[in-house]
Amino acid sequence: MKRLFLYLSIASFSTSIVFSQPNAPLNWYVKSPKKDGIYGTAAEEAYALLTGRKSVPVIVGVIDSGVETDHPDLKDVIWVNKGEISGNGVDDDHNGYVDDVHGWSFLGGPTEDIGDESSELKRLVFIDKKYFNGKDTSKLGAADLERYANYKKIKAVYDKELLDNQMSYQNIKLISDYIANVKQQSGGSFSKEANKNYTPANEREEKIKKRLGLILMAYSPEQLDAELAGAKASMEGQMKMANVDADSLRTLMVGDDPMDLSNRYYGCNRYEGPDAMHGTHVSGIIGAVRGNGLGIDGIASNVQIMVLRAVPNGDERDKDVANAIRYAVDNGAKVINMSFGKYYVLHKAYVDEAIQYALDHDVLLIHAAGNESKNKDIETSFPTRKADNGKEFANWIEVGASSSSRSPKKIIAEFSNYGATTVDFFAPGVDIYSTVPDAKYEDASGTSMACPATAGVAALIRSYFPNLTAVEVKDLLMKTATPYKKKVVVPGTKKKAKLKELSITGGFLNAAEAVKWLMNNPR
Repeated sequence: MKRLFLYLSIASFSTSIVFSQPNAPLNWYVKSPKKDGIYGTAAEEAYALLTGRKSVPVIVGVIDSGVETDHPDLKDVIWVNKGEISGNGVDDDHNGYVDDVHGWSFLGGPTEDIGDESSELKRLVFIDKKYFNGKDTSKLGAADLERYANYKKIKAVYDKELLDNQMSYQNIKLISDYIANVKQQSGGSFSKEANKNYTPANEREEKIKKRLGLILMAYSPEQLDAELAGAKASMEGQMKMANVDADSLRTLMVGDDPMDLSNRYYGCNRYEGPDAMHGTHVSGIIGAVRGNGLGIDGIASNVQIMVLRAVPNGDERDKDVANAIRYAVDNGAKVINMSFGKYYVLHKAYVDEAIQYALDHDVLLIHAAGNESKNKDIETSFPTRKADNGKEFANWIEVGASSSSRSPKKIIAEFSNYGATTVDFFAPGVDIYSTVPDAKYEDASGTSMACPATAGVAALIRSYFPNLTAVEVKDLLMKTATPYKKKVVVPGTKKKAKLKELSITGGFLNAAEAVKWLMNNPR
């Protein structure tokens, strides 16, 4: 999300910031390169082509942080489990989940919801720490020697991450103190002008002044205050979890042993959780009610959002992700949105089995490529389309993020991950205006936004062309992606490359071209 990149830029004093095309419309992500000169999803053009055609409802499972189900622009598109009677405390449809009217949370128990979670790296480190505790490491067998070497390697990475988090937290505090000083000098207000007129007390304040000068070109002071508060809370949560036995805490709160993969039936039916910002924003992009005169129109018109809470502040558990996929499949979802990821994995095979289960039941999975400006051909994140045996799941789409900029230097989001063999195409992911909690709307940036833009288009296609399989929809979106001939800037670098070097298709998602192809090639 956009807030994430501001967190990172604030925390690290980095010099990069995400800018969109000046004066781009709020709904630029539904615009068309052909009709509007903007590489949006071309959803508006697609609907013009579909005038008079009938559609069928499509359920989209949103595996995320939670969703504000009563948001005025979402409440009418939230999935309702017709086999369940709300509030009677009975599993009416016998699917193993009690009162799962709008979906399910795998992060809650009878009275509490998990907000903060540990990182997967910490889990791996602590498993090995426990395993080697009391052992004479000078007398290990061959298998244990290899495991011990890996343990020392990941422990070093984990220790560095802890130190980086502490430094980032201190940077946040320094910025907050700086803003307080500006307010004191300017009579109580902080603004672009107040920052410009402030006389720094030292070299460190001079650096902060320059950094905030850049940030205030893209963000309001109110947004900055909110982001600072959010960054502080997020980092505090992660530092807290570094000193907590997360497995025991989860067992206490949820009533589930995270290492017991045989148990699928745990959790609760509280859909929002402690922070539904991310999931609510994602859901609005997919399917906020169209034509109701409120904030935005989602991409898919005949859609139902199934809420699956499995993504905390921290790394999601493989068990929760796999069980959320299976729940979505078993309860009728045809598309699943997955705007999350991590770089270490504990139970990959269990997730792979769930992906195969989705493939076997004709369900399309859309996954965000990630926001670290990394080449995914070199550095793998999880979950992934590739199984341990080398097989690639044909029902998987991996999406990078693009912007509304007309400049080849800026059209690919600077933060987006990429990969000539691992990322399928790019879709709108910068300054995407959508629903957020408390019946509000905000813009956000990330491959987390490009993912639901793609899920919305996939749902649109499956709604108007229901005879297509998940694999056929994936193949369709690949072959109709709009090619881009100019060289673009490789994210995180100053190098230029063809888009084909950054993605499989070398193109941008295009709903209108997909619809045209289907109309020209009727079945």
